[in-house]
Amino acid sequence: MQVIRHDPAEVEATQAPIFRGDVRRRVLIGESESDQVTVLLVEFEAGGRNVFHRHTFDQVLYVTEGEGIVASDTEEHVVRKGDIVIIPAGEKHWHGGTETTAMSHLAIGTPGETEIVE
Repeated sequence: MQVIRHDPAEVEATQAPIFRGDVRRRVLIGESESDQVTVLLVEFEAGGRNVFHRHTFDQVLYVTEGEGIVASDTEEHVVRKGDIVIIPAGEKHWHGGTETTAMSHLAIGTPGETEIVE
């Protein structure tokens, strides 16, 4: 058993190429803690989002606060606190806040690759 403690105030702004706008994130469980699962807390301000991308693993998003958008090439969904989204490996998609609302989610997956796809 492993207990990992985090200070909730330590969510940091990110300028990673996958993000646009005001976005903060925190690695809650990374590859140094587990070789089976990764968990990120991502906070998108209104208008903040990521660009189209795909993963080599299934991704689960659990919306923890606010209202946002999850979209693929063929569909777009408004998601709210409590919603769960399952994105299959290889599916081109993006997610983030709406133009007027912020949204936070847990991004759950397995160690693997993320590719930006424009």
